[in-house]
Amino acid sequence: MNAPYLSGLVLTGRRVVVVGGGGVAQRRLPRLLETGAQIDLISPVITPTIEGLLTNPDLRWVERGYAEGDLDGAWYVVVATDDAAVNDQVSAEAESRRIFCVRSDDRSAATAWTPASGQHDQVTIGVLGGGDHRRSAAVRDAILEELREGALGARDSLAKQPGVYLVGGGPGDPDLITVRGRRLLAEADVVVADRLAPQQLLEELHPEVELIDAAKLPRGRSAMQEEINRILVDRALQGKVVVRLKGGDPYVFGRGFEEALACAEAGVAWSVVPGITSSIAVPAVAGIPVTHRGVTHEFTVVSGHIPPGHQDSLINWEALAQLRGTLVLLMAVENLPVIAATLIAHGKDPATPAAAIADGTLPGQHQVTSTLAEIADAMSAAGVGAPAIVVVGNVVEVATGMAAAAGVAPGEVVGEDQFVGHEADHRS
Repeated sequence: MNAPYLSGLVLTGRRVVVVGGGGVAQRRLPRLLETGAQIDLISPVITPTIEGLLTNPDLRWVERGYAEGDLDGAWYVVVATDDAAVNDQVSAEAESRRIFCVRSDDRSAATAWTPASGQHDQVTIGVLGGGDHRRSAAVRDAILEELREGALGARDSLAKQPGVYLVGGGPGDPDLITVRGRRLLAEADVVVADRLAPQQLLEELHPEVELIDAAKLPRGRSAMQEEINRILVDRALQGKVVVRLKGGDPYVFGRGFEEALACAEAGVAWSVVPGITSSIAVPAVAGIPVTHRGVTHEFTVVSGHIPPGHQDSLINWEALAQLRGTLVLLMAVENLPVIAATLIAHGKDPATPAAAIADGTLPGQHQVTSTLAEIADAMSAAGVGAPAIVVVGNVVEVATGMAAAAGVAPGEVVGEDQFVGHEADHRS
């Protein structure tokens, strides 16, 4: 068989017929709907997922089997039934009408093949692997991953927009940065990085990128922040793509909005790329959910960098002590003894379960479990220091008990088969 000719079909507003309402149609429909085609789906039954797609006005369900004449006015046909006789009938009619037809059951009898396809940043990838669908999908996935990470053509992209991008790098593991964040790092001309940003990502920067370590700027919070603001604005005004790389999320105790305001005041274009906040991610990786049905209906994230009673503190510690949910403390290692004492003094049970996780999501992650009254001493005895996340609440006890029942240590990755019994709860 000769090689097929790859072409991008413009189907917007044109009639497309899909025959069959099972799994194949379910996989094909989302991409077809993205084209803006007017789709008639002909099938006596459809999957629940397809039923959910019927809210799209471009999709019409014809609730019956295929009949001669159903291809009138069609530009493209997808045959996806499990009845070979029906498939033969549809493809024969499509052939007689000179309509390109895809068959899910027999590619040799089709006049068109569906490639393994994907899209990123207005670039559409289509791969035909000579009938080897797994190979096609693997090649497509490899190309898309390089596009999304910026390893393929990012620095040469005509779509690059100068300005400042406030990028959340996630809790530390370089794999936990968002796809957009990683792509922007590949496109960047300048990167201003925090100490807690994923350091391994900096090794992947292009040699021409100007890397500025924010941790080495003039000391003192105000002076350092003013210098960061100045650098961001200065480089952006030079027409460069400037990435401000932070740990966690830029707007969760990351001073991100201060930098956004500085850019806005200077007339510099800026945007924020949210990141996975360590306040949720680190406990999760350590095996502790911040919420759990029947245990807590809320969680509160608090900065502990200023101790209770300090004139600059904005936290109502008495109110926090009365809450029954999960309390997540960031930047609280130094002040943890006084924080715990204050919460207990205002009514928090000293025996409330507590855990501290240091270097969360990184290879050196380690943690200690104790009670609110003893967590500071337990951290000191175990050598758990900053940066660390402290979790206070009954979810710690739930996580510890579940891990013990499963025969694993808290935070240890377990096999899927060990949680089969929890499947119903997971789906509810």
